[in-house]
Amino acid sequence: MISCTEFIPAYSELFKFLEEKQDKSAVVDFWKYLSDLFLTNLKNEVMEHGLRGCWNYWSKTLKEEAADFTMDLDEEKGEFSITMHHCPSKGRLLELTHMEAYRDYCEHCDLLYRRVLEPLGFQYDLDRSRTDRARCRLTVRPEPGSNRNETYRNKA
Repeated sequence: MISCTEFIPAYSELFKFLEEKQDKSAVVDFWKYLSDLFLTNLKNEVMEHGLRGCWNYWSKTLKEEAADFTMDLDEEKGEFSITMHHCPSKGRLLELTHMEAYRDYCEHCDLLYRRVLEPLGFQYDLDRSRTDRARCRLTVRPEPGSNRNETYRNKA
């Protein structure tokens, strides 16, 4: 079976193709489509379990991607975070010598997950200042005034 990371160069090339054929909005529209169609599992986890749903979702997906990361969940404080020590997707693109990666490749993570979590009442902060080294940091918190321990069924 081919791993998901084998598709990373193809995704990067697709993003470049869409932008060349139309413009950046075509790439963003594609990312929105992916988020809406394929991230229902994240949405369902968070609706059912709140911040713990983030933990549940990324525990599985980041292991499948063989990422080097640290996750923290502090339900009392109301904070979930991922420190990506080495993103396998961006890392793979940085290693390639036969092609240039899509310049805004890491923006897709920001859009995909923000689009799911913010409508559910969460603040979503993605620090992409170190993506040139395949590193980033994600922090998710409930919007101020929301009950940190509640489920989010009524907010969707």
